[in-house]
Amino acid sequence: MKIAFIGLGNMGGGMAANLVRAGHEVHAFDLAEEALSRAQENGCAPYTNVREAVQGVDAVVSMLPNGAIVKSVYTADVIGHAPASALLLDCSTIDVATAREVAALAGEAGHDMVDAPVSGGIAAANGGTLTFMVGGTDEAFERAKPVLEPMAKAVIHAGAIGAGQVAKMCNNMLLAIHMIGTCEALKLAEKNGLDMQMFYEISSKATGYNWSLNDYTPAPGIGAASPADNDYQGGFASALMLKDLKLAMAAAEASGAKVALGKHATEIYDAFNEAGGGGKDFGAIFTTL
Repeated sequence: MKIAFIGLGNMGGGMAANLVRAGHEVHAFDLAEEALSRAQENGCAPYTNVREAVQGVDAVVSMLPNGAIVKSVYTADVIGHAPASALLLDCSTIDVATAREVAALAGEAGHDMVDAPVSGGIAAANGGTLTFMVGGTDEAFERAKPVLEPMAKAVIHAGAIGAGQVAKMCNNMLLAIHMIGTCEALKLAEKNGLDMQMFYEISSKATGYNWSLNDYTPAPGIGAASPADNDYQGGFASALMLKDLKLAMAAAEASGAKVALGKHATEIYDAFNEAGGGGKDFGAIFTTL
């Protein structure tokens, strides 16, 4: 299958490489020359123009920073330039309204489109073990599965177009909340004389079990290996967590949902970013306690 991949950053680079390993011909585009060079080393064909990259392809996959960029790229350079038969898969994390708007425009041009945001982080992107939350019609989802599966441990049909984005923002709001709680619990244990490793051994096997504690422990040298063991470099940047939280807060306001803990988590990550922590992994909240 010929696949255009747009956006080769920390996540997209590994994802595109896994499509190559699965035997697909990947036309890779990114604004950064370094990212294009890495993609070429991984077997992708590099392109410096989106319109050229999408010509003659069977599918277009994008991993872009925000909704405004997604809308611009698709309306200016993908729709009307990729074959009408090409499936469009946006794996970016963006607002629901933009995902639905772009999909509607794509549909008018004859494309099937899905929103397919991911969970798992850089290691999962490189390892082909991401979880995809897919919004779209049943037909579009079935077409998307062979494209997504080489990059995934799970490909889940969340519902109609936009449902993938809803699932992603809710998932990441929950992730932010339990990461903050995990950090607070570890530090509380330490400040009251309980060794953090001992607390990890107990809580990871008790009702305090959660992914942030068991699989991504935010305290250096404790529990599972994570960016905490590398001065919080790599992983999932706090700035990106804040972006996702703000998407969730906007959706909560629009729908009238009560998300008191989500709001507080947003305030905590906002303050951390303002203090210069945006480039560090989101587990670095531990360092503020």
